[in-house]
Amino acid sequence: MALALGPLFVRLASAEADVGPISSAFWRLALAAPVLLLLTRATGQRIGHIGRPMLAAIALGGVFFAADLGAWHLGILKTKLANATLLGNMASLLFPLYGFLIARALPSRPQGLALALALLGSVLLLGRSYELSRENLIGDLLCLLAGILYTFYLIAIDRARAGLQAWPVLALSTIAGILPLFLFAQALGENIWPESWGPLIGLALGSQLIGQGLLVYAMGHVRPLVTGLAFLTQPVVAAAIGWSLYAETLAPLDWIGAALIAAAMVLVRKP
Repeated sequence: MALALGPLFVRLASAEADVGPISSAFWRLALAAPVLLLLTRATGQRIGHIGRPMLAAIALGGVFFAADLGAWHLGILKTKLANATLLGNMASLLFPLYGFLIARALPSRPQGLALALALLGSVLLLGRSYELSRENLIGDLLCLLAGILYTFYLIAIDRARAGLQAWPVLALSTIAGILPLFLFAQALGENIWPESWGPLIGLALGSQLIGQGLLVYAMGHVRPLVTGLAFLTQPVVAAAIGWSLYAETLAPLDWIGAALIAAAMVLVRKP
């Protein structure tokens, strides 16, 4: 639920803080990093004893996370909050495919059906966005790209959590994403220094420290099934925010597409 508030803070950062979407992603990580380092030190989870291969894997995960945030934040401003959240969480469906590759096994029938449902649901959502405007379609495609990039981030974090505790992993991956986002924001000519800090602090506190922190912690304690099903709360929260604050409504085809993707996320994890 904390992660689902992210799109709201991104829009508020654009409207009130007058910073671009990439800049808000930069501040999300930059403001959270010092707090994460303090938490790492306070809990005695030292970073200094981590080997170079593990550090490289975490850093690579951080770069993927930065790319995910960049694509997602750009997409949030160009489509509905529910679409942005649902398509941005396609990692919940794509992550098990990584398991198929590692196990060198073909998907079962339910899992094959899940992939077909997800494809159909995505086509419905993208088609509806295209009907509304070309900009909405671009926003959906950016959020879908973010979901793919987030999958690579989850793979790196999943491997790191096999041998490390949560705070060092989250702190290092957060730090690794700061510079790429800063350079990207500068390259796009975005205004980086905010006029108001409230939305950016909310983004760093809610999405990165609470949302991402609880996610990384949970990945070391619960099965991927639980993580994936929990992701399904995000589109519901985002749709409620979009409806109440931005008068965004979902047409019947939107609901059908969202339901198909949600069903796919459940089916893909059936044993």
